[in-house]
Amino acid sequence: MISRNFKNVIVVSVGFLSLFTAYGGLQSLQSSLNAEDGMGVASLSVIYASIIISSMFLPPIMIKNLGCKWTIVAGMACYVSYSFGNLYPGWYTLIPTSVILGLGGSPLWSAKCTYLTISGNLQAPKDGKKGSDVINQYFGIFFFIFQSSAVWGNLMSSLIFGQDTNIANIPEEQLKHCGAADCGLVINTTGTAPTRPAQELVWTLVGCYIGVGVLAMIIVAVFLDNIDQEHTREFRGNREPFCHTFLATFRLLKDWRLLTLIPLTMYSGFEQSFLSGEYTKNYVTCALGIHYVGFVMMCFGASNSLCSFLFGRLARYSGRAPLICLAALSNFGCIIALLYWRPDPDQLPVFFVFPALWGMSDAIWQTQTNAIYGILFPREKEAAFANYRMWESLGFVIAFAYSTFLCLEYKLYILLAVLVLTMVTYPIVEYHEYKNPTPPIEEGAYTSHKGQIDEDNIISQTQL
Repeated sequence: MISRNFKNVIVVSVGFLSLFTAYGGLQSLQSSLNAEDGMGVASLSVIYASIIISSMFLPPIMIKNLGCKWTIVAGMACYVSYSFGNLYPGWYTLIPTSVILGLGGSPLWSAKCTYLTISGNLQAPKDGKKGSDVINQYFGIFFFIFQSSAVWGNLMSSLIFGQDTNIANIPEEQLKHCGAADCGLVINTTGTAPTRPAQELVWTLVGCYIGVGVLAMIIVAVFLDNIDQEHTREFRGNREPFCHTFLATFRLLKDWRLLTLIPLTMYSGFEQSFLSGEYTKNYVTCALGIHYVGFVMMCFGASNSLCSFLFGRLARYSGRAPLICLAALSNFGCIIALLYWRPDPDQLPVFFVFPALWGMSDAIWQTQTNAIYGILFPREKEAAFANYRMWESLGFVIAFAYSTFLCLEYKLYILLAVLVLTMVTYPIVEYHEYKNPTPPIEEGAYTSHKGQIDEDNIISQTQL
């Protein structure tokens, strides 16, 4: 019989799977589907800029007042609004809904990370394991389920867009400018191969995405236990001053460990934005057509999902450092290869090799970076994960902001430079943690206001 904490992890994971089946599919298509005046990429940049702003104050306030469960539901509603904006994409619809999504994004992810960390610390004493091991396992399970959203969301887009009979062959002149040879490429300027499918097919796809987004909200609202309900009730009765809560995220920046983790966290945003914004447009759509974007990103999602589960379990035996070195070497090799490879439709398998390797690396970046934040800052979880989301989002914003201005070759050099910086700074934190392990919060730290252990009313004694 599975434990209640494990059941809650599954519920959170399935909810995020459903939600990001929609958002992940839309994000992969923005640079190609809404390419006019860079509108799609601009909307993504606005999303992550809004996430940075919300990271500064919203996560602690929402989690403390609503609890993790209802913060997740509210954040999901913000994501669904972006799907509605894509029904009639334009500056007046995409930008406002991008802002709404961004404001809900940081509380959503911070609440999820806080919830999994609390669940892992609660379950560890019952299983006779270290809290960090259970947290790693829970994050691995979450990302195993969550990352498969890329499979389903992109499968939907490729199957639906594949019905467009007007898709033509890619002209030879365009192929000469695909890949790192692109410098200000405007795809299909000849008009022989329209990249945007029929509007009816776009409406069908977005309608499906809205449906699965609403389903995600229902799953979490109905089936997820409110494990920090008592803590939330006590906070409402004894509120901290707003300025104290507002500054919680920034106060944590006094910890040198968090500052040293910033390059690693920002790189996560850089590498994800490259695959969804640059690889899909300048390699896949350019050389194969937009209907192949979904199939290629499915490969990324499948690899990411399987490796998340594998590395979540492997981390307890190997530790984080060897896995992160593997991810860095894989990304390094891919970046160098992408600088020299000129995509050609006759090399179809190669288009799937890069997202498969990228998915393996991203699985490590996501599971291990989330886990290390939970392990290093067990008593400041909300503020720590708000910082994580803020700095990761800054990586997204910077990458999407220069997307329409720089040649692809320079974007790859920037990605490479951030990766190298990451591998210089990250080992410093890892070595310090090896020498001076952060003590976890034991089960006794989670008590009700009556001082008794009550799993229905577990609270986190997190002091911001």
